[in-house]
Amino acid sequence: MAHYAIIDERNIVIQVNTGVDETVTQTDTDGAEVGGSSEAWEAFYTAQLKNPNLYVKRTSYNGNFRGTYAGIGYTYDPVADEFVAPVVEEPVEP
Repeated sequence: MAHYAIIDERNIVIQVNTGVDETVTQTDTDGAEVGGSSEAWEAFYTAQLKNPNLYVKRTSYNGNFRGTYAGIGYTYDPVADEFVAPVVEEPVEP
């Protein structure tokens, strides 16, 4: 089982879903073979969204790649190719 983050136009993660492992290939409903790599599944899941403002990137539950496991509100940095946790501001005491 692999995990995929849905990312908006601001590079913010809005959802994380489980999906097919990157090495698996399947036959789509139109007879086309899909999968076989992380990039292929990312492209497949992105196309399924039918929204040009959203895209999909695989995330590692164990943090083995792309920095850390993506969560809702995390930012995807396309230059570093990693997910970044949101900054939590400490409350200021009066």
